Amino acid sequence: MDVETVKTFLAVAEFGQFQEAAAELGVTQQAISKRVSRLESELGVRVFARTPRGAQLSVDGQAFLPHARELVQVAERAVDSVHPGRRALRVDVLHRRIAPSVLMREFHRSNPHMLLDVVTLGTASVIHAIDAIRAGTIDASFRAVLHESPDQWTDIAAPRVFESRMEVLVGPHHPLASAKSLAPHDLRAHRIWIPGILPGTEWAHYYDRLAADFDLSIDGVGPHFGDEALLEEIADSKSLMTFVGDRDRYLWPTHFDLRRIPLRDPAPIYPYSLVYRKDNAHPAIPGLLNYFKSLESTSAGTTWLP
Repeated sequence: MDVETVKTFLAVAEFGQFQEAAAELGVTQQAISKRVSRLESELGVRVFARTPRGAQLSVDGQAFLPHARELVQVAERAVDSVHPGRRALRVDVLHRRIAPSVLMREFHRSNPHMLLDVVTLGTASVIHAIDAIRAGTIDASFRAVLHESPDQWTDIAAPRVFESRMEVLVGPHHPLASAKSLAPHDLRAHRIWIPGILPGTEWAHYYDRLAADFDLSIDGVGPHFGDEALLEEIADSKSLMTFVGDRDRYLWPTHFDLRRIPLRDPAPIYPYSLVYRKDNAHPAIPGLLNYFKSLESTSAGTTWLP
């Protein structure tokens, strides 16, 4: 069904006159008449009753009216979806509680006019994220580009946009619970639990390098039953700890009494890049990049990167 024909039907229904509908749409009255006739032929019913005073919706025309409006709205949304600036920038933030999601909320608060669609892809692989970007499923994704070379992706940009300082999260009964700060070497005798680490992913590579460089015991054994279950285990344990980023925003009940302890000398840094197609012309991308350039760095002092 031709969208312009349906728009013509809606114009005649609104104005009640072929002449006024023609003036509104910028076409001749004869063109309006032909379009309405074509629509009635396609539907097999008369949608207007012609009277000396103009055109009134028939019973069938009244039944068709709400569907005609919906057809035009769907067509307009379809056109908007492929025009940068007229659709939301679709960005993968990996997880709703970690730094990329937190910073995207802050970006939107300072740029409420920017249309955003924040999603989580459900994949920990930077390669799968790039596949989604190339397929048009998303516009951009926050990733740590560590063991892959951006030079091999000639169509993909991956500038580093911010860094997250790693912190240790422990319960109140852990022997390190009272520490104000720790060095990575202080963690050697303790079990660091990060369940569900997937081999071959960027964060698995990051923790492998961190464990090797500082002789740490990082345990990825066991299924990840969710953040709440992990935090509860940490809160009740005298031996377990886990890592969080300084910009991450996890929530837990007050009685968990969890402690976030900064790591220093050196501070392990988790680097985030914004990955997107170089030919993506969405106007929100430059605004997003400028926002990250304006962020105050949290990486003061000696740092470590894989």
